[in-house]
Amino acid sequence: MSKSTVVITSIFAPTKAVKKIASLSDYQLVVAGDKKSPADWTEPNVTYLSVADQEAAGFRMSEKLPFNHYGRKMIGYLHAIREGAEVIVDTDDDNIPYDGWTFPATEGTYATSPAGKGFVNIYKNFTSHHIWPRGYPLDLILNTEHNLKEEELTQQTAKVGIWQGLADSDPDVDAIYRLVDNTEIFFEKRAPIVLAEGTLCPFNSQNTAIRRELFPLLYLPAYVTFRFTDILRGLVAQPIMWAHGYTLGFTEATVLQERNPHDYVKDFESEIPCYLHPNRVIAAVTRAIDKANTVSENLRLAYAELAKENIVSAEEIELLDLWLADVAVLTK
Repeated sequence: MSKSTVVITSIFAPTKAVKKIASLSDYQLVVAGDKKSPADWTEPNVTYLSVADQEAAGFRMSEKLPFNHYGRKMIGYLHAIREGAEVIVDTDDDNIPYDGWTFPATEGTYATSPAGKGFVNIYKNFTSHHIWPRGYPLDLILNTEHNLKEEELTQQTAKVGIWQGLADSDPDVDAIYRLVDNTEIFFEKRAPIVLAEGTLCPFNSQNTAIRRELFPLLYLPAYVTFRFTDILRGLVAQPIMWAHGYTLGFTEATVLQERNPHDYVKDFESEIPCYLHPNRVIAAVTRAIDKANTVSENLRLAYAELAKENIVSAEEIELLDLWLADVAVLTK
């Protein structure tokens, strides 16, 4: 298996995005199916994990991971880890890579934000349109003080744990944006931006690369609403990355999203935790973790604190423990 593995879950026959990724020689593609996936799913150069394959893989997660859920992707992550992936690239079956799709080096010198700014709207560094990422606190949407000014960026060496690439055409925005504006967006081309410790922005699972040292942070909570799943993961990840000396970086759009059909009002309902909890999540995770712990230990402590805050349930903790057990075996 290639050292960079792309992981997708899909309930559709191979899409345009899947076919494009499968054609790329620099990546191995793993697709995790679900009960709604076509029984005859097949595509050259793809490792397809049917429900039967997933159940036979021997992962503890299978004891509790729901079906017909985005979290089936986690079986794909575990498969990639087992096969020796050094980088896992997270994307979806409606994100079509541009030619030359790649991510910057995980260590290098990049335009870097000041530290300690709290939430920033990274989209404003890539477009002048009034737009914000899904999961961005609603009370900051009109607050320009939380936009990163170009003159604030300085060239600094960085150890980037996760790269988030943007998506053109129908980027990752919340249902409020789609209901009140929904302008198609093509982001400006520019150099990457890295967020220093204490400066954060929501990131998703749609065009995202994570290095092996942080693989435990791939955990997708399966007992929260669908539209909160990857946003919660990204919020939890950032304080833990800082504790271990890693940062989050954003790149220009490197994929085109031809979005699968959505009901925006249902999306809004599913996103309510995204609107209510971002600051509470960051506060809970920050107080729960310790630099002396491992990444996995800090992830467990973070979710225990989120359970105390009633942001996640006891069922979530049970599934997380199975994930951590699987990851521990695979990363010995």
